[in-house]
Amino acid sequence: MEMENAPTLAGFIDAWTLFRDPIICAVIAGGVLGFLGVYVVLRRMVFVSVAVTQASAFGVALAFFAEIHLGLAVDPIVGAISLSLLSTLLLSIDARAFRIPRESLLGFAFALTGGATILIEDRIVQEAHDIHSILFGSAVLVRPIDVAAVAITGGLVLVCHVVALRGVIFASFDPDAARVQGLPVRLLSAFVLASVGAMAGVSARALGALPVFALGTLPAVTVLMLGLELRAAFVVASLLGALAGLSGYLFAFFFEFPVGGSQTLIASALLVGAFLVRYVQRARLGSLGPG
Repeated sequence: MEMENAPTLAGFIDAWTLFRDPIICAVIAGGVLGFLGVYVVLRRMVFVSVAVTQASAFGVALAFFAEIHLGLAVDPIVGAISLSLLSTLLLSIDARAFRIPRESLLGFAFALTGGATILIEDRIVQEAHDIHSILFGSAVLVRPIDVAAVAITGGLVLVCHVVALRGVIFASFDPDAARVQGLPVRLLSAFVLASVGAMAGVSARALGALPVFALGTLPAVTVLMLGLELRAAFVVASLLGALAGLSGYLFAFFFEFPVGGSQTLIASALLVGAFLVRYVQRARLGSLGPG
């Protein structure tokens, strides 16, 4: 009986209109997050990404809470973007002025929004499934407006980054030299943070905080482990992010697993594959060495 009810390719094609929006959303979000992930990883902002995605999930939960208990119709996308951008504003503060490590701000932002999300979930029991999906990802909650928000935001982010790519790279990885050249380093750094915040905000509502974090870090780690040149790393990381978003959804469908966990697993598997390739390369070089 289980074999008779197992998902099939024919069934997937027949129900394409149902799966179309979630897949489009996952591919676009994965591609843009993969691109931004190169900045996140090289600038050692991985925990910034964690805090921002958690804040965006908190924003979605707040939107549900406002509608249920306060009678305020706040779209979850608005809540996600607002809180993610607010968190990036907090994290852009120079923590040294307060004589505390930057990691302290990251820990504060993550703990505050994570704890608040749990408390809100306790007060909106009827939406508990939606909150769980926000945290870990679900294809069920993807609406046409979510796809539009991800596509428009992702398109604007990519266009702006492509236009300003040389300056952003210079300011990101050699800020002292960039200042000498007269580049607005702080503004460009804020631009990168705002891009991560905006993309995480619109994507978390559709994909969930966990897969957003995975797609925004793991593809970049994968390409950097392979030792690609920086500009190529942006392109390949974007392609791997889109691939993880798509194949994770297909894996979830055919093997009947949660979508967010599947996308995270696929992104992790790509990283493990890159590690194995790198390991084999180094082993071969070692075997060709002296002795």
